[in-house]
Amino acid sequence: MKTAVIVFPASNCDRDIAVALEQATGTKPAMVWHGDTDLPDADFYALPGGFSYGDYLRAGAMAAKSPIMQAVIDKAKAGAPVIGVCNGFQVLCETGLLPGALMRNAGLDFVCRTVTLKIENNQSIFTRGFEKGAYVNFPVAHHDGNYYADDETLDRLEGEGRVALRYVDNPNGSARDIAGLINDSGNVMGLMPHPERVISPLLGGTDGAAFFKGLIEAVS
Repeated sequence: MKTAVIVFPASNCDRDIAVALEQATGTKPAMVWHGDTDLPDADFYALPGGFSYGDYLRAGAMAAKSPIMQAVIDKAKAGAPVIGVCNGFQVLCETGLLPGALMRNAGLDFVCRTVTLKIENNQSIFTRGFEKGAYVNFPVAHHDGNYYADDETLDRLEGEGRVALRYVDNPNGSARDIAGLINDSGNVMGLMPHPERVISPLLGGTDGAAFFKGLIEAVS
């Protein structure tokens, strides 16, 4: 299976997610620089966490205008699976591939700890590796993870089953405890927690390994 990771200036989780994908697939992903305009053919694309462009202007806003992002948008609209973790989630919202926005945490503090999440929807390609209602533990590390959308949008997301993950103990004030969303076609997911940081007992847990295993099996 072929995968690809987009690399932005100041990304700091691109290698983490590359390691997770290599572990799940047995093949190293292509690392694609943000200034490129063409994407390699791949079965799955990932936007990593970090602080692209130093989070200047607004988290994810500048990365969303990177040359490579038009190709990512085109691939996503054509049905290719795309995931955005943390800053990647912010970028997906800034491009319009996912609704809403990620604002400053409610406490205005940087939050860095492991959180418990509930699997709200296990019918997507991203969550099929878990039972509906199961609990997983992923780390968070963000200052702008407070998910916001208007009530009409939130009602639609809930009604369409597009809330994939929900915080058990909300660390950032996100509306309706939303930690991860999928798009209306089911091929794009954004989540603030970091599954790529818990892919081995040496890293403190394996829930992330199960996440990527299930995802790769679903798109194979």
